[in-house]
Amino acid sequence: MIDGHTKLAGVMGWPVEHSRSPRMHNHWCRVNGVNGAYVPLPTRPEGFDQALRGLAAAGFQGVNITIPHKEAAMMACDELTPTAKRAGAVNTICFVAGRIIGDCTDGTGFCDNLSAHDVQIDGRAMILGAGGAARAVAAALLDHGCEVVIANRTLERAEALVDALGGGEAVAWYEWPSLLSGCSLLVNATSMGMGGKPGLDWDAALREAAPGLCVTDIVYTPRETPLLLAAQARGLRTVDGLGMLVHQARAGFRAWFGVDPQADQTTFDLLAASLR
Repeated sequence: MIDGHTKLAGVMGWPVEHSRSPRMHNHWCRVNGVNGAYVPLPTRPEGFDQALRGLAAAGFQGVNITIPHKEAAMMACDELTPTAKRAGAVNTICFVAGRIIGDCTDGTGFCDNLSAHDVQIDGRAMILGAGGAARAVAAALLDHGCEVVIANRTLERAEALVDALGGGEAVAWYEWPSLLSGCSLLVNATSMGMGGKPGLDWDAALREAAPGLCVTDIVYTPRETPLLLAAQARGLRTVDGLGMLVHQARAGFRAWFGVDPQADQTTFDLLAASLR
């Protein structure tokens, strides 16, 4: 029951219908007895800044930010957390006393998901992509003491990311499969495989992978991406993107609604059912 005391939050993206965040946050509101609601907010890029400030003025507690707004959100914020500054992107926003406060929980959510799957976060990690999500993941892995290699279709953008992070290595896109033998973690931080989009010949790309390689994908629609299926066929360990979605969401829910939700099996079952 929505009333005059209901706390409101949502997710801004274009498109946004793929997001399972409304299902997850509204489930957490129900099980924790929170008078709150979380709604999808389809926002065109050209209207993002106006829409964001309008939500703040309308009394929303805050919003999540998804593709393609993460870097634009950073520019629109009045204040950034240290994590958001390091990640160079924003995915979680709180509206506080008329100010727009930006945070990035993607990196910590990614690492929390690995830890939940008993994956040791160390060694050498290969990250595919150089966008906002890649930067957040790379920053978190560097902070855990990992060696990080960034592979991107545009080498200059990979080099710019390495410079911004103050560590890591940039390589040309065609080089990364030959470097997998020295890696303990492969992260696909691109949209390849999302929603049926075409990707690479993943089986061929994984031929040089070390037996102990863990292959992860930040995509969760579909939950088993072509990359993960190819990795499983080779007997490699895989971690899908659904856990990252759940773990990165907890900080926002806690800030907006004042309750720390649990990343329990019921939450995963609810989201998994929506992906089938």
